[in-house]
Amino acid sequence: MAFMLRVASIAIFSILSVSAVVAQPVKSSDSAQGFHSRARLVSGGRQGDAWLAGIEITLDPGFKTYWRNPGDSGLPPRFDWSGSENVADVEIRYPAPYRHEDAAGVSYVYGKRVVLPVIVKAKDRAKPVKLAMAAEYGVCKDICIPARADMSVDLTADGPDRSAIEAALTKVPRPQGLGAQSELSVLAVEPVTYDKPTLSVTVRAPDGAKPSLFAEGPENWFFSTSPPDDTNRFTVTVEEKPKDASGPVPLRLTLVAGGRAIETEVSLDGNGQPR
Repeated sequence: MAFMLRVASIAIFSILSVSAVVAQPVKSSDSAQGFHSRARLVSGGRQGDAWLAGIEITLDPGFKTYWRNPGDSGLPPRFDWSGSENVADVEIRYPAPYRHEDAAGVSYVYGKRVVLPVIVKAKDRAKPVKLAMAAEYGVCKDICIPARADMSVDLTADGPDRSAIEAALTKVPRPQGLGAQSELSVLAVEPVTYDKPTLSVTVRAPDGAKPSLFAEGPENWFFSTSPPDDTNRFTVTVEEKPKDASGPVPLRLTLVAGGRAIETEVSLDGNGQPR
């Protein structure tokens, strides 16, 4: 069911995105008004050998947009940087989302306002950098509608929005090994016998904090994740995978609790079991 909802969402997104492209001409601006949202491309100045930038999306009350993995339903964001000048590489870093459950299933979302930090590498550090972005992102309340934003900004040394970008960077999950001795950690990943490949994931979280877990795999691998039980165990189910899959298969587990977030990568075999 989750797979069918995801396929339907992507199909609708593709159809509506074409309409959005036809209806909205490209504008040279650092901000754009979208469906119940406003997007802005912001500059944060230099960060070592790179530049700091950010994608800010502000949503109307009651609306939400989606993480890089939207969950059962929803629309993952898409970004095109090909119009940029003197840019060698662009890396988007995603703050941890929150879990939203409704009749359409479980989705992984942001509400109100989110800033996605962007790390930009210049081709020539001595020359100016212009960051240009064409973005498509889903905005949802009862149904999901694609919003489009075409924006550009000159990256300057003063970096007027640096504090907002740095605050967003603190919410990006930090890499951490399996079983790490930390207040927030993924302790164990073990196989469980069910009809579908299933994993039991045990975590540690701060006292009084209810953890959330998000599971991501390679292309064409789709996972569902239960809420935690009373012992901070999650059930992660492989809902769909390629028939001819072979290992190793990377599984990224993002754990969020108490205002902190980590991500731990484990390896599965082609059947979806821990290696």
